[in-house]
Amino acid sequence: MIFERQRRLLALLDALGCRSGKRDFQKKLFLYTREVETEPSYEFVPYQFGAFSFTSNVDMRKLSDRGFLNEQGNFWILTPNGQREVRLPLEARERMLGFAQHIADLNGDALVAETYRRYPYFAIHSRIAESVLRDDKAALESINRAKPRGGDPGLCTIGYEGRSLENYLNQLIRDGVTILCDVRRNPLSRKYGFSKSTLETACKGVGIAYVHLPELGIASDQRRELKTQADYDALFEVYERDQLPHQRQSLGRILEWVAKGERVALTCYERHPHQCHRHCVAEAVQGMSKGNFTSCHL
Repeated sequence: MIFERQRRLLALLDALGCRSGKRDFQKKLFLYTREVETEPSYEFVPYQFGAFSFTSNVDMRKLSDRGFLNEQGNFWILTPNGQREVRLPLEARERMLGFAQHIADLNGDALVAETYRRYPYFAIHSRIAESVLRDDKAALESINRAKPRGGDPGLCTIGYEGRSLENYLNQLIRDGVTILCDVRRNPLSRKYGFSKSTLETACKGVGIAYVHLPELGIASDQRRELKTQADYDALFEVYERDQLPHQRQSLGRILEWVAKGERVALTCYERHPHQCHRHCVAEAVQGMSKGNFTSCHL
């Protein structure tokens, strides 16, 4: 069994002639999700060569491991097994084939440049924008205008519950976050993208520093049987009383980042900040600053 979004990857590769360069496939998938699909199968971030979907890239590797694709150097090639999984409703299939035909002659740097012209935000961290758009000053100016303004120095918090990695990163970028501070005791996650090494790599690619402060986390055995807000409040009361007072060095480190002009995001799992200890950390840092900055929850 494969996910419907993965089936669409196979179908798009099939529509493109069963073979595509990896970078070209990412860019064509990006345009397809933005311009053809009403509910995009994948989200993208402005990465080192433009629009990039971590999730789709992982899905392609999973499909390769299962024999639906072959990975040959910088190319993806659809296998006979993969072709047998290309099953879409007729209308969706026709739209995909029409898109593939329309874009068939657009490849390589020309394809990359076209995505930058249409969607300049996704080129804000590109390493190659200057070279692929060297004769297009208007497009380069559009990219500069698309860059989010630098966030004010300060502190915010964000949870990844219910978010894709791409949605999460775009939220950080648009808020102007410069340092992501992971306050989980154990930075592991069954949700793709949020274990330490993957998250750190992804942040680096979009210009955000990642720092893990495990000493600010809460042990997993203390987080069991949390069913009501009252349960969370009781846990955080103990955390603020017994643990945070011993972590002034780490709290001071966060405060120092803000004092130097950084915009820091504290991160953990829960979407709602008052069901996560990160709000306690934010309040403790604010207390040390004597109210010199405000905090927010993304």
